[in-house]
Amino acid sequence: MHSIPLPGTGPALPALGLGTWRIGESKARRATEVKALRSALEMGWRLVDTAEMYGEGGSEEAIGQALAEAQRGGLRREELFLVSKVYPHNASRQGTVAACERSLRRLGVDRLDLYLLHWRGSVPLAETVQAMQALVAAGRIARWGVSNFDVDDMQELWSVDGGDACAANQVYYSITERGPAHSLLPWLREHGVALMAYSPLDQGALAYDAPLQALAERQGCSTAQLALAWLLAQPGVNALPKAVGEAHLRENLAAADLVLQADVQAELARLYPRPARKPPLAMI
Repeated sequence: MHSIPLPGTGPALPALGLGTWRIGESKARRATEVKALRSALEMGWRLVDTAEMYGEGGSEEAIGQALAEAQRGGLRREELFLVSKVYPHNASRQGTVAACERSLRRLGVDRLDLYLLHWRGSVPLAETVQAMQALVAAGRIARWGVSNFDVDDMQELWSVDGGDACAANQVYYSITERGPAHSLLPWLREHGVALMAYSPLDQGALAYDAPLQALAERQGCSTAQLALAWLLAQPGVNALPKAVGEAHLRENLAAADLVLQADVQAELARLYPRPARKPPLAMI
């Protein structure tokens, strides 16, 4: 699997990562979810994306338990790229630091590889950036970024002192939700910011997309693998599919090694074109 270089000091961003939205919402499912996360780590997933919002900390707790078990089995913390996010209402100068410390405790680690502002709220960006800088200086995070920021948001962030240290922007991007390709992705590339694509499989809906299914058969892969490989072939783009079943985890992971045939790429471009005009940034 290739990685995406990020600005600043720290590990490169693996091109494919495991999304964990909806994990940690039920105590009754905790054992099953921890087992799935442990299985994902054992089969080679090396980026795990979470947020304090996911299960109100439950996702981070499940990941922390799975990570502890995997470390007892020989996995080193340095092999794993951990991402979490702060709620907008917690993103003040002191609130961001406190939220990060809570996330670190739940995950059972002393450092995050990437910490994101989950979406824009009422706290001034300058205040959040100051907090992120303090966390980097303290060694609690390696880098910081944002989520659900459109071009105008990024431009405003860049005008803030220290805002140009932003390493990544996590947005909804898939082969059927191509809005970011119009203006946002070019802007991010120009400024050296990675795009992390959440819901790259449209929450599973792409598995039933008939044209995509036909092209997947031509390529000799699953529909999910085709949709992921299309994203991963784009410079500076990371994909974060969610899966809990072992078969789907293995299937998605294998997409990182898939090379799309030229005719399949051409047909994908025809069937799912880049928007001619900039649409509003989609969010889930």
